[in-house]
Amino acid sequence: MRHAKADYTGARRLAHIDADERNPPVLQFEGNITRRMSRGRPIDKTAEQSNNHPPTEYEHIKRKIDNGVTEIWYYMSAHLNELMEDLDNKARNKVERILENAGHQKRSILTDIYNLSRHDNYDKWRKQESEDLKQLVKKRLHYLQNPEDCSEAKKIVCNNYDHICGFSCNAHRVANCLLVAYATNRTFVFESKGWQYSVEGWESVFQPLSDTCTTIGDIKAIAWTDPSSRKFQEAGAIRLPPYRLNPSPHYFPLAIPEDLSERLIRIHGFPFVWWFGQFMTYVMRPNDAMAHELEQTTLRLDFKHPIVGVHVRRTDKLSKEAEFHSIEEYMVHVEEFYLKLERRELVTVKRVYLATDDDNLLAEAEEKYSDYEFLSDTNISKAAALGSRYSELGLKGIVTDVNLLSQCDFIVCTLSSTICRNSYALMQDLHVDASSYVHSIDSNYFFAGQNAHHHVAIYPHEAQGPEEISFQPGDLISVKHSNWDDFSNHWDGYSRGGLGQMSGLYPSYKAESKVEIAEMPSYKEVDEM
Repeated sequence: MRHAKADYTGARRLAHIDADERNPPVLQFEGNITRRMSRGRPIDKTAEQSNNHPPTEYEHIKRKIDNGVTEIWYYMSAHLNELMEDLDNKARNKVERILENAGHQKRSILTDIYNLSRHDNYDKWRKQESEDLKQLVKKRLHYLQNPEDCSEAKKIVCNNYDHICGFSCNAHRVANCLLVAYATNRTFVFESKGWQYSVEGWESVFQPLSDTCTTIGDIKAIAWTDPSSRKFQEAGAIRLPPYRLNPSPHYFPLAIPEDLSERLIRIHGFPFVWWFGQFMTYVMRPNDAMAHELEQTTLRLDFKHPIVGVHVRRTDKLSKEAEFHSIEEYMVHVEEFYLKLERRELVTVKRVYLATDDDNLLAEAEEKYSDYEFLSDTNISKAAALGSRYSELGLKGIVTDVNLLSQCDFIVCTLSSTICRNSYALMQDLHVDASSYVHSIDSNYFFAGQNAHHHVAIYPHEAQGPEEISFQPGDLISVKHSNWDDFSNHWDGYSRGGLGQMSGLYPSYKAESKVEIAEMPSYKEVDEM
């Protein structure tokens, strides 16, 4: 038996505002349900309204309309801008006016959708349901991580020295280890002493992952093996490899637990990122000293809302994983956020929290965008440089950046970066549905080592050229698995995917993300406490 006495909220991250006070525009994700509704079928509100929550199909259709408006804007703006390159000045000016007016109309429609959600009598339910789900998962994690008798508890073991990588890569892996522990009903033991950032390990900046079980004792951990095998089931401790699990279990990302799936699909536009966000939030609860540093930094920077987080990663990423992106590429999406926000409230200061490892970027941004107020700590930028990154100062700097980015109302970044993906995941714990609170200028969201993921075709498409693929409703289209391939949304009205032996482009609005659902422990004994 395990004990469940705990403060499930942990240390609060600072400067949080409720999502329903400020709900940024949908700019990217189209998360939706696996069981597609029949086209043309009327919504039956009576059955679900009797439970005081909106019909799942109502929430799905609302998000789908929002995404459809965004996708047609991507299509129009990308292709008209391309067309302008071949036009004379008079025609170019006319197209520019068309784009400007279409932009106004797009923002008006998105604002109407936002207002619809605020006046459909479900707002209070959404807030309560979101909080109930978060507290339920936190309660289960505390129970799992604090067995009454550690020697009797079966365990998942990870360390941070088998595979040396940066902080955000480490945090991503720690959260993933906890997710596997949850899915196998095992306590997660993290061996972190001697970390390259701090010899004290994870607890130098974060709370312990357990109060009662921090070692495997005399048990000899076996290597990861088939979870259905007798060897796995009987092992006292399983040691996870540093990267991919082979064989990969059915509950690995991007899957969500079956017992919570219906509730998550209804409440959130991208259920997996909400799910993983709960694990990121648990492992990144700051200890007292780090919480004090975060509070002092927030006060010193005068961190206030509204604010957009911009993460610009350069240095090592440019040589290995990402391309150079100018500050202008980020700021166009920052400006779009504020244009949309100004339709809902008076904006007196346009703030940007700039997180970067380029300590020259702040001066460049302030010179080019004098109508913005930039918040940034150049000491953190300098500490993030390759020569000083693996230090106590570098560690506290990156933890601060990730936390403050997650506090922002919207994030513009490259989702090829784990810093961006982790900030986006942490953000989910602060809002009802923050699935649309990010815009990536390179990759879609992905999980390193994830299982195969698909989009489901909802409308037929006939290829209009050799670069496109054809499909029918119900066809499964494979989508990108990492930032190194080209299977993704191209932000021009088209996505690239694979169908059978073919791969090619297709209109993004004609398919929607398939929610992967996996059986996991239901922890009924915890829910009844």
